Amino acid sequence: MEYEELIEALRPLLDGRRWKEVRARIEELPAQDVAELILRLDKSQRIFLFKLLPRPRAAEVFSYLSADNQDALLQDMTDHETRELIAGLTPDDRTALFQELPAEATQRLLELLPPGAQREARELLGYPPESVGRLMTPDYIAVRPDWSVSRCLQHIRSQREKAETVNVIYVVDHHGKLLDALTIRRFIVADPETPVADLMDRHVTSISAFEDREKAVERVQRYDLSALPVVDTEGVLLGTVTPDDIMDVAEAEATEDFQKVGGVGVLNFSLRDASIRLLYQRRVGWLVLLVFINMFGGAIIASYEETIEAVIVLVTFLPLVVDTGGNAGTQSATLMVRALATGDVRARDWLRLWGKEALVAVALGVTVAAAVWLLGLYRGGLDIAWVVALAMMAVVFIGSMIGMLLPFGLARLNLDPATASAPLITSIADIAGILIFFAIATALLGHML
Repeated sequence: MEYEELIEALRPLLDGRRWKEVRARIEELPAQDVAELILRLDKSQRIFLFKLLPRPRAAEVFSYLSADNQDALLQDMTDHETRELIAGLTPDDRTALFQELPAEATQRLLELLPPGAQREARELLGYPPESVGRLMTPDYIAVRPDWSVSRCLQHIRSQREKAETVNVIYVVDHHGKLLDALTIRRFIVADPETPVADLMDRHVTSISAFEDREKAVERVQRYDLSALPVVDTEGVLLGTVTPDDIMDVAEAEATEDFQKVGGVGVLNFSLRDASIRLLYQRRVGWLVLLVFINMFGGAIIASYEETIEAVIVLVTFLPLVVDTGGNAGTQSATLMVRALATGDVRARDWLRLWGKEALVAVALGVTVAAAVWLLGLYRGGLDIAWVVALAMMAVVFIGSMIGMLLPFGLARLNLDPATASAPLITSIADIAGILIFFAIATALLGHML
């Protein structure tokens, strides 16, 4: 059955309280699809569908909902139902929920947890926001180097339900210090009597719990890891970051950068569920700021009033020249922001990249200048053609330099390079373009004024 047809079929079943038929239709669906179903249903029907799920499956489905929808579901549950749900969440999913809720709600939910889970949750929440410690799960499987493969396999079987993943088995000493990370395959194909020490190569990649979570994404991608162990300052194994967590972080960081570059700030909510007021609040600040910035452009145009009156044809080229400079700046900024975000380049690389970008900007400027020279010749004659061509070369070069250097400058100040949004780059380049265009026009056309 198609997805839309399933939704339409579920609505009358839920309204008619035909729970057995509802269960039959959703029991084979993946947890991600059930979460999407819940979001597509009316608010009054969501809680009914969710309460029909078995406890382990409910926790899995819950982890795929946005923070706002998780909070809405919890508000419609009894304390007993809430306790069972959050106790069934994996530690990293539980931490993700708690850090998105108001402090009062988090405290209430913490008090509903059993003592052991409550202590674990408080420890994870004790790490800095956006740190790897908030992202990791402390549920992993570890063995000792002096154990035999046979003993390790027995231990893995006994702990498999507690661990979030058994793809990677960690080797620790008696102090809990991480020594190695071995794939489960190494244990399966080895002789049962082989000691773990013989399987080790001690080439393990780990990350501190206090590192920024973006560093975890970079490390997993760089070393192609299926799981990343998390350690403290002394190398003691604290937990692990799993692939699903990495994918969530990578998506969140890419979305955040994209939104900042678009000049709308960070939208930590679903666009589908966002209110008009909230969307207005997140966007109005940038627009008002850019209005004031662009007022400088108007002031520059006013100061060249005599030039415009004498050579009115210049006005017809103003949008072309200015917009091209802004577009060149946006192109350059987009490349640099993304390269800085992925770790492809570092702030210290600015000088080498500046030289490369300068050569590219010159080539681009000459190309577009050649194109507009002919247009200028057709519309206003030879003098206008040279004014437009020289202005185009200059604004493309300046716009590219602004777009390239501003993200690097922000990175050097330990600020997010994505703050160099496309509207901001465009506005700055526009002002520079207006000034350059009329300055060149005044200098070359002085005999006409």
